[in-house]
Amino acid sequence: MPTNIDVIILSYAKNSALKKLTEQTIASCVNSENPGEISFNIVVIESYRELEPFQFEHSTTIYPTAKFGFHRYLNIGIRNTAHDYICFCNNDLIFHKHWATEILNAMKQNPGLQCCNTFCDNFHQDKAHYYNGNINYGYENGLFFTGWCFLVKRSIFDITGFFDEKFEFWFSDDDFRLTLKKKNLANALVIKSKVTHLRSETLNKADKKKQKRLQYSSLAYYKFKWQHHNPLKYYIEMLKYKLKVYIS
Repeated sequence: MPTNIDVIILSYAKNSALKKLTEQTIASCVNSENPGEISFNIVVIESYRELEPFQFEHSTTIYPTAKFGFHRYLNIGIRNTAHDYICFCNNDLIFHKHWATEILNAMKQNPGLQCCNTFCDNFHQDKAHYYNGNINYGYENGLFFTGWCFLVKRSIFDITGFFDEKFEFWFSDDDFRLTLKKKNLANALVIKSKVTHLRSETLNKADKKKQKRLQYSSLAYYKFKWQHHNPLKYYIEMLKYKLKVYIS
């Protein structure tokens, strides 16, 4: 029997180029492993409602009625899947052969390993001096945690709870990696698990004002949750950031 892995892909296919990007991500994932050994249950959480009822090939495509939020949509993926392993992905990825096999091997070698991250040649190559061997433990963003593609044991959410939905986009990866660290849940980058990240292609095509709004609101909440814990300071910073967006 193959090992089943749920793969959650967040997509915003508002034009043909972005639609092809999601299709490329799905196709590379499907072709990356022997289906007799690893079976992917791919669920696309599609933000562009006008595309409904279109279903991406090799996947189940869900069109949420709730407004977009990075963590909110990941949680929808969790609630609509059930396998022991679950991978969270952007839609601008290229999966290389045996990426999932390498992660499962790492978890078998290290049963306490709860979250594994993939290696991107484009992004990590100049950071090679930080790594020692195939499995590299740590929590630093970009070095040991890759928010664009990470795989966890589903049981981890019994400890952490669902993703914090107050993070709409920016700092979502920081929130989860810091949660792992706070809960003392082992996280590692697996060098042999290779997935190329095409560097925020969806975000690059998004409205600049929307980007600023997402960034500022998440920054204020991140600082409140992980730094100062002061509700009044959080409220003042939110007002300040809203004003910045308004006058920009």
